[in-house]
Amino acid sequence: VAPRNMDATRDQNSVVCLSKQAFPLGATAEITSLVEKSFPVGVKVPVANGDILAITTSNAEGVPFVVASFHGDTNGLATKPVVAALVQAMTSDAALSSHRLIFGMDANTYENAKPGKQQDVMDFGKSYVSQGLTSCWGDVPQSSNYTTYNARTYLQPQLNKACKSSEKRAKGDVNPKDFILFNKDDFVPVKTVKDNTGEKKYIEDMAFPTLNFPSDHGILSTTIQVRV
Repeated sequence: VAPRNMDATRDQNSVVCLSKQAFPLGATAEITSLVEKSFPVGVKVPVANGDILAITTSNAEGVPFVVASFHGDTNGLATKPVVAALVQAMTSDAALSSHRLIFGMDANTYENAKPGKQQDVMDFGKSYVSQGLTSCWGDVPQSSNYTTYNARTYLQPQLNKACKSSEKRAKGDVNPKDFILFNKDDFVPVKTVKDNTGEKKYIEDMAFPTLNFPSDHGILSTTIQVRV
């Protein structure tokens, strides 16, 4: 499922894939515009067309869900406002208030954020917990639980982001950026797996993309259990 307002010239649009067995009806509606309308009035949130996708669906048992995907800006400054807007959209609409939320995102959070310029990962954890959510990493994310490890060479146009190979750990993007959020009252995280190899395993302290793994973010998968 792709956003209605996706930007065909960018390669950073958010999408959602639904299991036909688990969600046989597929997407029943897109509510991205409702989320965007829930941003605070007069506040500029750095999102572009295609960054957010939020849809409604129902599982095979008829339980309604909101499933969302978000690609954050480089500094992660849109992450907290987007999460807050989605929660606001769901709680303010009677038709959505009973839906269960699953929200996957590249939050672009940082272990050692520059105050006021980047989104700190621990601050983000406090923010989503304050809204009744938890994550695949639990209520308190581990700041050194990295999902990116990459650096840019000098053979690309953004030379301000380039560094020597020997400096890739110190000057590269090595951060805990990726999350799956859900309502704490609905689900309990059981097991979360990272993958930066395409072989369902994650090698710490290995730079990627590689010739075998084309993404600059690790893949997250999580098993969640319905809270009873």
